[in-house]
Amino acid sequence: MAQTYDHPGERAAHDPIRLLAVREAPLSVDEVMAAVRDPSAGGTALFVGTVRDHDGGVDVARLGYSSHPTAEAELRRVAEKVVADFPVRALAAVHRVGELEIGDPAVVVAVSCAHRAEAFDACRRLIDDLKHQVPIWKHQTFADGTEEWVGS
Repeated sequence: MAQTYDHPGERAAHDPIRLLAVREAPLSVDEVMAAVRDPSAGGTALFVGTVRDHDGGVDVARLGYSSHPTAEAELRRVAEKVVADFPVRALAAVHRVGELEIGDPAVVVAVSCAHRAEAFDACRRLIDDLKHQVPIWKHQTFADGTEEWVGS
């Protein structure tokens, strides 16, 4: 779907990809929300993925994420495809790497569009494609001492 505009003032040239990062520092929902604020957006969808205390019925003791050096470039490619397919006003995505605690945000994505349905659809595509296409891997250590790599 090509970008469409409801109002002539919306045609101003801007890059809707406002924030993309793969980082070791803790993630901020406020930073992501600030990045996607746009006066022409009537809907903003946000997804926060957090570290849970279990997986597959087994208690998780520790969790870490690592990434390939191309992860940010792949994240940009995913974001550009979302912007090409949806009428996105603003988009942001950050993923954490390193050791995380239970409850920590691991990924935060948000998309602003003129209307809520577009924002929901674009945000879902963004997180789904990020999880399937960006080379970031999860290493889980379970309470029983076993370990598992996810996404490798």
